[in-house]
Amino acid sequence: MTSAGRGRLGSRRSGPPKAPTRPEWLDPSLYPFEHRWLDVEGSRVHYVDEGEGPVLLMLHGNPTWSFVYRDVIRGLRDRFRCIAVDYPGFGLSHARPGYGFTPREHADTLERLLLALDLTDVTLFAHDWGGPIGLDVAIRRRERFGALVLGNTWAWRLNGDLRAQFFSRWMGGLPGRFAIRRLNAFVEVILPLLQKRRPPHRVMQAYRGPFPTPDSREPTWVLPRELLGSRALLAEVESGLVLLRDLPVLFLWGARDLAFTLAYLRRLEEHFPNHHSVLLDHAWHYIQEDEPERIATEISLWWPRRTTDMPGAA
Repeated sequence: MTSAGRGRLGSRRSGPPKAPTRPEWLDPSLYPFEHRWLDVEGSRVHYVDEGEGPVLLMLHGNPTWSFVYRDVIRGLRDRFRCIAVDYPGFGLSHARPGYGFTPREHADTLERLLLALDLTDVTLFAHDWGGPIGLDVAIRRRERFGALVLGNTWAWRLNGDLRAQFFSRWMGGLPGRFAIRRLNAFVEVILPLLQKRRPPHRVMQAYRGPFPTPDSREPTWVLPRELLGSRALLAEVESGLVLLRDLPVLFLWGARDLAFTLAYLRRLEEHFPNHHSVLLDHAWHYIQEDEPERIATEISLWWPRRTTDMPGAA
């Protein structure tokens, strides 16, 4: 990927308005970025756009938002244009009435944002649900993507995965809906459980902030349900991976992840012959929280040699 399209991109920086106020629950020292919004078919989509250079489009999972990339952005914005998006219902984005918070809708929203900002030669950095969502858009708009960075994610139906099926049926069913809506369980329990250490209070406040009420927590329940419910989308993503096969790929994998194990990594590696895999030995699922400096370093090292890199693990 080059920065050939950068001139066109720069002219769009001033479009979306700045935030009138910063939420009280968001510590400005943790997230010192300019807020930007784009209206997408009635949803007000929040994103940050920091730095200069090749475009690095960062997509989050559940229940995180662009905040999860804060330290990665700090480490890369002197070399990359880092764009991190909040899906409607997550972070500082607001969903239109009737929005269902499904992966298909998130992919549609992301595609429209990609086109509205006229992003080209993009490197997709996707984690967790950001993988299927972002890869679906990359398949649809192959001409706009030049490379992939994938961490602890997947790109196929999970019907045969017993653990995933149990998780989806429990957390995406009535017990999970009660626990998530009433107790904010995805934020309060699963998010800290899948990190190497419990986040400090002000970080937890930034993850609690977008979900203050039972209704506001609905998006974090829909995504577990959709592990099985989005079979059609996931099948389309898997079959479409052949269109991305020629892209250089950097895998950054939390080796201690209890959900997306090394078996997921090995399966993804089979789809991309020009890949380089880095095991983050001390990271669990939320790799951006556990190893942000290492992630920034590995992307910086990989970038100059991405087109000639041979398969291997560091």
